[in-house]
Amino acid sequence: QQSKISEKLIDSLEERIVTGVYPPGMRLDETELANEFSVSRTPVREALIQLSSSGLIEIRPRRGAIVTEVSPNRLYEMFEVMAELESMSVRLAARRHTEVDLRKIQEAQLACETAHDAGDIDAYYKENERFHLAVYAASHNGFLCEEATLMHRRLGAYRRLQLHCRGRLTESRDEHRGVIEAIAAGDGELAAKLVHAHVIVQGELFSDLVASIARLGATAEAIPLGR
Repeated sequence: QQSKISEKLIDSLEERIVTGVYPPGMRLDETELANEFSVSRTPVREALIQLSSSGLIEIRPRRGAIVTEVSPNRLYEMFEVMAELESMSVRLAARRHTEVDLRKIQEAQLACETAHDAGDIDAYYKENERFHLAVYAASHNGFLCEEATLMHRRLGAYRRLQLHCRGRLTESRDEHRGVIEAIAAGDGELAAKLVHAHVIVQGELFSDLVASIARLGATAEAIPLGR
């Protein structure tokens, strides 16, 4: 029960940080958060530890949890790295996947389809993570899987937010379909090209979104992809 409370709390805090309700440099007080969300300090502490591991806050001695500043340029750089890790994962998955691997990817996609049809963005986000983790596992490269998972979760709050952009849910679903087809066909280069576009567009969309959020910087500009 405690972990479910923490999960909901993490979702709420992530959204407030990413949208600028909690601006960079703000101190997040455990007691105040516990009172605001009507929970004990234990799930608050768990949530702050998770947010620290994803880079959204920094826990400093004697100051506590401080919201980290991430510029649009820095964020886009992170998405560029994520796109390359994803590309490497699907390239290997196309060569190395087993029938069990492919079935797990397809099952995750089916769950994404269900969430999409219901218009449930939060459910889609969670099933989308399951989809990507299944792809990483299909690469059969343990180190790559670990690094890709860490980066995926570090960008989680931003990936969730961009799903709210108009039409993005359907685009994401359709892009998944293409990636699965390429993996199943053993076409690693096509799979890599498709997943790279799937991930990198999220950085572009988020840059556009950042530009419209005054608290994250009125002068923030969308970063062009050059394609």
